[in-house]
Amino acid sequence: MNKEIKSIRGMHDYLPEELKLWNYIETILKEVLSSYCYLEIRLPLLEKTEIFKRAIGCITDVIEKEMYSFNDRKGNSLTLRPEGTVGCVRAIIQNHLLHKKNNRFWYLGPMFRYERPQKGRYRQFYQLGAEAFGVDTEDIDLEMILMTNRLWKIIGINAYIKLEINSIGSQKDRFQYKKALVIFLKKYEHLLDVDCRRRLYTNPLRILDSKNKEVQKILQEAPLLSKYIDISSTNHFKNLCSMITDHGIKYTYNQNLVRGLDYYNNTVFEWKSNYLGSQNTVCAGGRYDSLIEEMGGKKTSAIGFAIGIERLVLLIKTLNIFYEKIEDINIYIIFIGEENKYYAIHLSEEIRNLYPKLKIFIDFLNQNLQKKIKNAINSSAKIAIIISSNKIQEKSFLIKDLKNKKEYYLLKNQILLKIKQFF
Repeated sequence: MNKEIKSIRGMHDYLPEELKLWNYIETILKEVLSSYCYLEIRLPLLEKTEIFKRAIGCITDVIEKEMYSFNDRKGNSLTLRPEGTVGCVRAIIQNHLLHKKNNRFWYLGPMFRYERPQKGRYRQFYQLGAEAFGVDTEDIDLEMILMTNRLWKIIGINAYIKLEINSIGSQKDRFQYKKALVIFLKKYEHLLDVDCRRRLYTNPLRILDSKNKEVQKILQEAPLLSKYIDISSTNHFKNLCSMITDHGIKYTYNQNLVRGLDYYNNTVFEWKSNYLGSQNTVCAGGRYDSLIEEMGGKKTSAIGFAIGIERLVLLIKTLNIFYEKIEDINIYIIFIGEENKYYAIHLSEEIRNLYPKLKIFIDFLNQNLQKKIKNAINSSAKIAIIISSNKIQEKSFLIKDLKNKKEYYLLKNQILLKIKQFF
């Protein structure tokens, strides 16, 4: 017997029952984004490796440990996208979209990172990203937060998810702060865990959001990034916080929130839930005002966020708040005898022509009538249509109302009208 072939570790199949919830969520996401006039953009899974190294930073965890990179047949280094912003920025520059009046975009699809798989974190994972270009005031920061807050309200999870925000200033501000932070942490280097000791000499800001409780105790005495941020960035953040409060959104000012990618500046934010365990960030984003220039475009302000679809689905499942019953089948068509298959197919096509949104299933299995009726009941269909030879002569069909346990013999034209009453 041949060995069973299984999926790659950290990469999952998403089956029809689960995708009902996915489709429900995605519909809400798209409707809200559309209401804010964000335009869909579709991006390739593969990009040149160099654009990620240039944008994300060569000493980040993503570049050092997590990217799926390989050489193609011509020796070019390509990478499966680990995140969406860099590819989106590349597309905006390449396709000359920065001069358009509406520079707000969204995308949805799989990302890839070679991480240790665990609950809420996979090697192939889906993200919805939104990016806005060309607005340098805090108004667009506010819009991003208002938009995500609206999403949580419509989905019904706003009571179970909290906003954390911070300002990380400019690259110049962080350079000065990094020097002070490293000097402080070197005094406690012997108490740091292995990961933090490595980051001390590569990316010290990432130590700030360490999950290690002992490291967090040390950081309580560390210099504060806020003391190194210039007046312009400070005022931008103060104004944003005031506007968020005016709109009734509660938030936590988390001075250790830094985000893991080098291109961020000023505003960074995360929406987190205590119901998800260690992988508790559902949505994260921030400003990246220098990235477009670094990637070859003209200097342009920008901000974006990404929502982890798997984590959002996991949160909704954990809270058990998805009540919508979605029928897989609306009308179940049964024919008795091979000679009546033509009538079943023809009738199903006529119904679809009139009611294209209905889900119509024809039972082609070679089973007796009672078995097929049982299948129809188990399918949760609302009605079953039974086609048999003795009634074909009378040009009528049996309609079974499976919910109310009623039945009728109707002519075809009567059936088409009756369906309108049912749905």
